[in-house]
Amino acid sequence: MSGLNILVTGGAGFIGSSLCERLVAEGHNVLAYDSLFRGRESNLTSLQDHAAFQFMQGDVRDVDRLDEAIEHLGGVDIVYHLAAVNGTKWFHQAAHSVIDVNINGTLRTLELAMAHDARYVLASSPEAFGEALQQPIQNGNDMTFTDPSLHQRHSYGASKYLDEIASQHAARDGLDVRIIRPFNAYGPRLLGDEYGQVVAMFFHAILSNEPIQLHNGGMQTRSFTWIDDVVEGFLLAGLRDKSLQDDSLSGCALNIGSTEEVSIQSLQETLFSLVSNDETWAKELPKIVRVEGYHGDAARRLPDCSQAETLLGWKSTTTLEQGLSIMWSALR
Repeated sequence: MSGLNILVTGGAGFIGSSLCERLVAEGHNVLAYDSLFRGRESNLTSLQDHAAFQFMQGDVRDVDRLDEAIEHLGGVDIVYHLAAVNGTKWFHQAAHSVIDVNINGTLRTLELAMAHDARYVLASSPEAFGEALQQPIQNGNDMTFTDPSLHQRHSYGASKYLDEIASQHAARDGLDVRIIRPFNAYGPRLLGDEYGQVVAMFFHAILSNEPIQLHNGGMQTRSFTWIDDVVEGFLLAGLRDKSLQDDSLSGCALNIGSTEEVSIQSLQETLFSLVSNDETWAKELPKIVRVEGYHGDAARRLPDCSQAETLLGWKSTTTLEQGLSIMWSALR
């Protein structure tokens, strides 16, 4: 499929900007739509003078502004919906905004895709499984959420759960919908401030010689997935017409993640080893501070990616050490 008109909401964000770059490189016309709450126009610098690329600032809940985006694009063939309020600290602190943006943004963009008969690719999350009591995470597992009076962390996960419900409802009504759940994507553009994600936060601490905080002893595990592998999954999900078995992909929910399970403490140790072996880096390593973790933080998160491998031919190919080395070189 070539020369398609593609709208990417959250297009100035960490994953969205990299996806825009790949889509333009593949020969498509792309409009990145972003409120710039967490996204950065600087993430799109490589595309700013490209004839096949446009950027528009706007709220994903704003129907009129979304319509303007489609007019600028000249129609739309695929909607990649990545816009959301992300960042773990926001989930408890700003639950209302997380719910509002994530759910209403999905409803508005689904309506947009239906109005234009466009393919729709939703960026969901493993957080849609809530506590994720069953591992590895796969379709059919229970989606379990704790009492909201205890904390509001699940404002994000529950919003993604409802996003998947809305998307599956649209698929049942005939919209071509594909759902992607990226697992802990990381790369140089990942935000490393207090509302960011752990890999970038650790790198930021090393570069600024600030203490590294290990939550809950650092024993919780994650499956960190290099940004290029994640983008490849989104690309395949959106651009492939049929699966390898020649079945429609509409309604499929696919995990995109590394199956290399790593504890947060192991991540910290790997980063320290990487930096210590860099002869050009003369600064001292930061101190480790053990603190209480975020409300409702999952103890484990491991994906079953067999469906992505079977239906898309996708598999994570970048090891954690390889990805961290590339990221360190880029941030230095």
